[in-house]
Amino acid sequence: MTSAEATSATSTAEPIAAVKTVHPLLGVFGVLLGAMLVTGTGRLISVGLADIRGAFHLGVDEASWISTAFTASTMFIGPFSVYLGGLLGPRRVLLACASLFGLISLSLPFASSLPVMLFLLVCAGLTAGTFYPLTLSFVLRNLPMRYVLLGIAMYAIDIVFTTNICTSLEAWYIDHLSWRWIFWTGALLAPAMVVLIYFGVPWQPMPKSKEGQPKPNWRSFLYASLGFALVFTALDQGQRLDWLHSGTIVALFATGAFFLFAALERHSTTPNPLINFQFLLRRNTLLLSAVLIFFRFSILTTVIIIPNFLASLQGYRALQTGPVLLWVALPQLFISLFAMSLVRRIDPRLILTFGFALIAIACILNAHLSSVWSGSNFIFSQIILAIGLAFAFNALVGSIVLELINTGALARPIDTLTFAGFFQTVRLLGGQIGSALMLHFIPVREQFHSNILGLGVQLGEPSTRRRLLGLGAAMAQHTTDKATASRQAGEILGLQIRQQAFTLAITDSFTLVAWAAVLCLVVIACMEHVPTQYRQVVATPAPTA
Repeated sequence: MTSAEATSATSTAEPIAAVKTVHPLLGVFGVLLGAMLVTGTGRLISVGLADIRGAFHLGVDEASWISTAFTASTMFIGPFSVYLGGLLGPRRVLLACASLFGLISLSLPFASSLPVMLFLLVCAGLTAGTFYPLTLSFVLRNLPMRYVLLGIAMYAIDIVFTTNICTSLEAWYIDHLSWRWIFWTGALLAPAMVVLIYFGVPWQPMPKSKEGQPKPNWRSFLYASLGFALVFTALDQGQRLDWLHSGTIVALFATGAFFLFAALERHSTTPNPLINFQFLLRRNTLLLSAVLIFFRFSILTTVIIIPNFLASLQGYRALQTGPVLLWVALPQLFISLFAMSLVRRIDPRLILTFGFALIAIACILNAHLSSVWSGSNFIFSQIILAIGLAFAFNALVGSIVLELINTGALARPIDTLTFAGFFQTVRLLGGQIGSALMLHFIPVREQFHSNILGLGVQLGEPSTRRRLLGLGAAMAQHTTDKATASRQAGEILGLQIRQQAFTLAITDSFTLVAWAAVLCLVVIACMEHVPTQYRQVVATPAPTA
């Protein structure tokens, strides 16, 4: 390393060690546990929605708001967390929100009605949603850079592992404990988070505005949070309510857009000292936000596509689907550490490219599935997908951190909070856009293939007649009524057409994700090389007190 590089790395790395705690590792484990809690709770609610619906005797339409209430409130608090963290300090926010989250999670199974449950879920989302934006900023400002890489790997394991293990965990709860543990998991782990935060995050005096600097303005944060939350709700409920054919969805989109415009207008007329958008307009920052959206879209293979296929065609329950997803979850414990060791030595853009290339390959392999595939047929592609997701997400978070280092934002806590809040908003909103697209894409393609297949199944066609005669002969062995056997043969043929149409729709969805991964490779190729890499920062000796 040249002397110029060492000087640059030293000046860049100094702010990282500026904040010291007595037990920083406890604080890091605390905030990582918080990230796991919010991911796990949202996923457990989604996977266990049918069990919650049964316990409360709810209809499908009513129960659909249960997941929306939690996730939309986490979307609301994401931008607002920047204001809270800048106004009160991260320690106060995390301690208060973790304590409230634990109490709310404990009381959720005892909700007396759906409105009460929705209110509690909104409160739970408002508290848990603060964990993500404050996690990354604390890890970066309280660990030496040589340990930050380990923290990034743990963060990646936290997110991908938790997302894919919750199906098995929820199934185990239902078979051995109770549906109540969907919520009580958070109540059990929240006290541990409070203890870790209390002893690991340093006490700091209340932040004060500098003399001559305008006071923090909460209105622009409130407008932005309301706007994003309303748009998120519209995306989450759009498929069920038939999108723009529903007055509710139109009203949500219009009102959300109005609040977002109001937030921009407020910020332009009264700049907020807690937000600095200047460094967010950098080329790499914008491209990394696009890569994050592509990653969230890629992970839908294990969140939506494979579970839907196994449940619809093979009749899999969560207990049977869970082991298939474990082939993605468990390897994260080892692959993420290896991926982060490579990030320390290699440009993260190369690792990003390798990760998304593997994701594309796994999706192409899955695009060759047939209606007879079961969970075991996905094992090989799931292993490839696990490696790809681990490399992609570790390199993605590593690239985001490098961007923070090269912008000098680590020397300014407010900029770090803004950066974290921005990527939290992109993560949630981008992920919901991807989910809405996929949930709309699959039925549309299923209808398309059903129409195409139906054109080839005409009653007068010899092939159709032979098929019906064969099915009718098989049904005649179980009934003495020839008319009943013929009717059952027609029903079976219709079912086979629907199964084949759904299978083709699933292959199309895997192909769509593969093309999205290829497009992401183009975005990665457009990213600029940053002057300070991890091998320079890690090699810089920590400044002495």
